[in-house]
Amino acid sequence: MKSKFLIPLVIFGVLVAFLAIGLNRNPQEVPSPLINKAAPAFEIPQLEQTNKMFSPESMKGQVWILNVWASWCVACREEHPVLVELAKSQIAPVIGLDYKDKRDDALAMLANQGNPYLLSAFDANGRVGIDYGVYGVPETYVIDRAGIIRFKHIGPITTQVLNQKIYPLVSELKKS
Repeated sequence: MKSKFLIPLVIFGVLVAFLAIGLNRNPQEVPSPLINKAAPAFEIPQLEQTNKMFSPESMKGQVWILNVWASWCVACREEHPVLVELAKSQIAPVIGLDYKDKRDDALAMLANQGNPYLLSAFDANGRVGIDYGVYGVPETYVIDRAGIIRFKHIGPITTQVLNQKIYPLVSELKKS
């Protein structure tokens, strides 16, 4: 008779434990299966120079930052001044991945707000984003000299994220 009441109580306790763990996680730090794995390979046209292609392979030997963005993304516009600051620091090349966007809209946004990117690759159909596990834009990755993803941030980059996570990590990766 006691086991009839004990089993639901145990199940309830397990559910409460999972809920408590989930509520204590930062939603911008979703665990990514790509951390410490090679960045997915691709080759797609550049946004501005459509006759030129971009591939992560061309960045081997450098620590670099990949920022997934789109002109239709409100959070990307919020993040944009911070990316401009990041680019001015010249701590690492910042490459954009224009995700599921219209080329003219993306070019207009960069012309109006400034272009923090060394270049942007144009992922019109979102295939590259799928390979990178993009949940939504913006997302930012730090990739080391060997082409290994070392950090992923979901959502807009803030000055706090720059100072506490990205700058220290990039500096450390450049030393090794």
